[in-house]
Amino acid sequence: MTRTDRILRLAAWLPAIWIAWEFTFYQQYKLTGHSGSVDFIFQPLADWFGIPAHEKPLRLSVASMEILATILVLIPLTRAWGGLLTMGIMSGAIFFHAIGPIGIDPYGDGGKLFKEAIVTWFAGAFLAFANRQEIIALAARLGLKVPAPRAG
Repeated sequence: MTRTDRILRLAAWLPAIWIAWEFTFYQQYKLTGHSGSVDFIFQPLADWFGIPAHEKPLRLSVASMEILATILVLIPLTRAWGGLLTMGIMSGAIFFHAIGPIGIDPYGDGGKLFKEAIVTWFAGAFLAFANRQEIIALAARLGLKVPAPRAG
């Protein structure tokens, strides 16, 4: 492992903590069925998908994925996978805010939730990049062609 990789992995604690805090903080709304989470986020999504009676499973599925991502980013050996999962979750959030029924500013607070989704997406991307050796190793084990790492 190069010096740069060691520095990146040390620096990765900051985005890992951000992701863990961000996902954990919002669980109080998703897991309890808080009206802000239901009425402004998940019920409009369920209606948009044409499954209006399934807001709760949708909300709890997202909550479960966020809890899993939180655990993965806090364990150094699984941090790359947590970063990728975070990027996936936040890609959905960004898409449904920007294109879907939620809108950029569902709470009238200047789009705080949307901005946090973007910051969290970049935090996940940083974790995936800083821990890319795990991703490359799995790709190689699966027989996928992997470019040789550059010396740094």
